[in-house]
Amino acid sequence: TDRIGQRLSGSPGAAAAVAWSAEEFRRDGLARVRTEKVMVPHWIRGEEFALLLSPSPVPLSVTALGMSAPTPSGGIAGDVVEVSSFDELHALGEKARGKIVLYYKPMVRHPDGDSYGAAAGLRYRGASEAAKQGAVAMLIRSLGTLSARLPHTGVQAYEDGVEQIPAAALAAEDADLLHRLLASGERVRVRLSLGCRTLPDAESANVIAELRGSSRPEEVVVIGGHLDSWDLGTGAIDDGAGVAVSMEAMRLLKKLGLRPRRTIRAVLFMNEENGNRGGLAYAEAHKEELASHVAAIESDSGAGRPLGFDVSAGAGGLERVTALARSLVSLGATRVLGGGEGVDIGPMRLAGVPLLSLRQDMTYYFDWHHTAADTLDKVDPRELSDNVAAMAFMAYALADEETPLPRIPEAERVVPKR
Repeated sequence: TDRIGQRLSGSPGAAAAVAWSAEEFRRDGLARVRTEKVMVPHWIRGEEFALLLSPSPVPLSVTALGMSAPTPSGGIAGDVVEVSSFDELHALGEKARGKIVLYYKPMVRHPDGDSYGAAAGLRYRGASEAAKQGAVAMLIRSLGTLSARLPHTGVQAYEDGVEQIPAAALAAEDADLLHRLLASGERVRVRLSLGCRTLPDAESANVIAELRGSSRPEEVVVIGGHLDSWDLGTGAIDDGAGVAVSMEAMRLLKKLGLRPRRTIRAVLFMNEENGNRGGLAYAEAHKEELASHVAAIESDSGAGRPLGFDVSAGAGGLERVTALARSLVSLGATRVLGGGEGVDIGPMRLAGVPLLSLRQDMTYYFDWHHTAADTLDKVDPRELSDNVAAMAFMAYALADEETPLPRIPEAERVVPKR
């Protein structure tokens, strides 16, 4: 994060991260270190600016959402209408035509980051839903839990056949200002200017390394995080931490001479943030061997202390992981819940691979998530080390169990949509 910096897909930083991590795996003496080609989106942010025009001129702290279309030269000006849900948007009808739609849904601080999901849906689909109502642009209150004039970016996606309108996030304080003015009955008008561009897809890669199993090397437990990051900060908690956890878990197991029955395979995925091309490419490239993947564990919830694991598996899988996690009582990482998932490992669900997510304390994660403040100082070294221990233990335990976890039932093999 300090020497390479931001790693948005298609950027020089992303390419440098691929080369660096492959070399580190080789230095650690791991087996079958390699890269696997992935074609990724190449989106560039460009200049961005927003100004409250009325009732009085105020500069607004704004950032484009990932994959947004640009504004026309000179920007877009429009009156603002506010909604907190798609139902409210659709109820506006013609009142949204020609307007800038503001999605206003504050997040609540919680160790599990529980309020992120609902707001993330507004961010991901918000531009197309607003365009269907005739809006000229969308804004959203940043998905964050800290008031620090930090706009939070994040991916959005356009629906086929719907006009692509510009999409951006406002810092919490500025969204709150617009909210108060609208609530008092003021006419709120904003000018928005975004210079982002989408270039042709670029070649990149997932990075893979293995600790070969002693007696069933063809059976695999995957662990991993994602190499790419947004371009505002340096991606320390999202997801430099997950990459470090996975790499260090492999290094420690190798150093200790621990060889489980099955192979442990670290996969550092590319393009989680704005496309999931890495996760999809891995599942496609390894589709013939996914029947031999006995589990996949993802670390992509920051660097807070480990709390346990989320699990998606067949009948009895949750209880099996709960029993294993009792060994992590000294770390406080014994909480095991259903719903294990992850953007990168999610495509393996279609093959029934049991999926686990390393559950971490996310109390402060959304203070810095997707902002310019996602930097190395937000990572506590001791808590990061505890995450390494939890990941290394669970990966080894699942790889060495006599009987693998039960696979996800056929009826549940559907990859959740964002």
